Amino acid sequence: MTETGFRRLTIALLILNLFLACALVGGGITFLTATPPGPVPRLPLAGEQLPTADREAFQAALNETRRGLRSTGLEARQARIEAAALLGEPQVDKTALADALKRARDAETALRAALEQRAIDFVAGLPLDDRRRLAEGLIAREVPAPDKK
Repeated sequence: MTETGFRRLTIALLILNLFLACALVGGGITFLTATPPGPVPRLPLAGEQLPTADREAFQAALNETRRGLRSTGLEARQARIEAAALLGEPQVDKTALADALKRARDAETALRAALEQRAIDFVAGLPLDDRRRLAEGLIAREVPAPDKK
């Protein structure tokens, strides 16, 4: 290696090391001064206000309905993927895109309607106190969260 080549390599390595040292210092400062994120609020589960046996039966009924409508869920997913593919085309085919989104929406609506009907059928057999607990849970979901500032 010539002396000029050795100098260029040395300068390049010095610049690279300086960059790495600055990155480490910056990352360390960020790590030390960052505030930890707060807990992520979770959505309440359907029927979590019910007694354990009823809650498990309720969840099992909803899961059974979901399994029975697996093909409908897959249709919705496929339609969304098709819509995404259409969006990636150079020319947007508005008709095909609207059709794909409509199929996704229709499948999701059918799935939701079936789940709601299964929930209605299950809840109709519950005692009044359990139904009131479910109503309280629904109301709690609808209450807006306080502003975080």
